[in-house]
Amino acid sequence: MTPQHEVSIVTDTRTLIGDEVVAQVSALVEEIFERLKPVLAAAETLLAEPGGAGSETLHRIRPQVLEALGGLVIGAGFVSAPHVLSDQEFGFEWWTTVGAADEDTPEQLFISLDPESPNFLDYTRQSWFTVPRDSGRRHINGPYVDYLCTDEYTLTFTLPVHRGGAFAGVVGADVYVREFERTVRRRLLSLGRRAALLNAQGRVIVSNSVRQATGSLVRDFDVPAWWTAGAEPLTTPAGATLRRCGDSPIALLVTA
Repeated sequence: MTPQHEVSIVTDTRTLIGDEVVAQVSALVEEIFERLKPVLAAAETLLAEPGGAGSETLHRIRPQVLEALGGLVIGAGFVSAPHVLSDQEFGFEWWTTVGAADEDTPEQLFISLDPESPNFLDYTRQSWFTVPRDSGRRHINGPYVDYLCTDEYTLTFTLPVHRGGAFAGVVGADVYVREFERTVRRRLLSLGRRAALLNAQGRVIVSNSVRQATGSLVRDFDVPAWWTAGAEPLTTPAGATLRRCGDSPIALLVTA
């Protein structure tokens, strides 16, 4: 942490406020990742078949993708690593309820997969793709404005897909930040103090204060350094607390 904000490590999390918020956020995150597990299994099964998978066979994971939609999840699908498919360099099977006539009839999202096209989206540079690829772990990206699909603040949850032990792409789910906020707002307000949920970069996902807007960066704490050091619960002499929400890359910051 920065010198001007000396902290002390708290080993007994019962001394920190926000247990209900931490539990709720952790449960929400786990629920969303659970929705993706059947999509992950279907994608890995398809890719492992003799001869591999091509763009024309990706539709076979569609039932699992559509089943993942609902609740907080407004988009879901599979995005392949380059050269994993047998007949084209990139692959993208993504469905969304955004713009659909009703949530019972989601629509497929199409993007340009031609590197020569001026509209080509090189998703291999996006952190929702690169972090699972490089770390082998699940990831939550955001909040960011999703200009491709919703033009709204979004969280994207992704899991790495493997074939023969090698990275083969990701499966993912999109969640509106505003719906995530609506779900946790009551418990955030009940804390009676300024509180915010932060990503691993220290950027505000949601808060109970207009002074901490979604997307703004917390500068009072070196949140990335805290994550790198192990994300142990901590408190400051002024009574501010910072703690991880379960096994998710989301932290709860409560200040005076």
